[in-house]
Amino acid sequence: MLIVGAKGFAKEVLEVVYQLNQLDDLVFYDDVNTDAPDKLFGQFPVLKSIGEASVYFKNVDNRFTIGIGNPILRKKLYDKLIAIGGVFCSTISPKANIGVFGNYIGEGANIMTGTVVTADVTIGKGGLINLNCTIGHDSIIGKFVELSPGVHISGNCSIGDYSVFGTNATMLPKLTVGKNVVIGAGSVVTKNIPDNCVAVGIPAKIIKYLSPLDF
Repeated sequence: MLIVGAKGFAKEVLEVVYQLNQLDDLVFYDDVNTDAPDKLFGQFPVLKSIGEASVYFKNVDNRFTIGIGNPILRKKLYDKLIAIGGVFCSTISPKANIGVFGNYIGEGANIMTGTVVTADVTIGKGGLINLNCTIGHDSIIGKFVELSPGVHISGNCSIGDYSVFGTNATMLPKLTVGKNVVIGAGSVVTKNIPDNCVAVGIPAKIIKYLSPLDF
């Protein structure tokens, strides 16, 4: 498998891959940071061009996961790696507690240690559910949504594509947060939030509007 990124969150994804005992032929990909090592932790090769990644996909393993936060960047990296033949794969920690009944996890999700997903939850393609998050029953998490560590989503909630919840944010039951929304760290969502905005505080209030996404 190829992990996109070789810093920060990519190292946490590595831990999940280790938990899954899938280290064979593992490589990282970083064509941005000039100080990226040739081997991460002296063990795992870091590919530094899209050409190297393409050769790896053709000759070794075409699976990849994304070890970088930020929903928009994750979507762009997904498009880039799919275009050269990559197959988007999820990394789900065996130390996460995923309920048995009615849950659906889309391709390419990263679900980290300590997460609890109860029942009838949908997590869309490319979702990043970070350490110790909880997602209650009958909730829908859109594509490329990022939940930072310690986020709590109550039951019957809906979060639109490409939205971000900051660390320790909470969403009360039966609410909707739109597409391309940023919820600030520690905020509490007590009412519906529309598309394309930033909301912070307790209760979360809109402080800024964002340009709509073009994809």
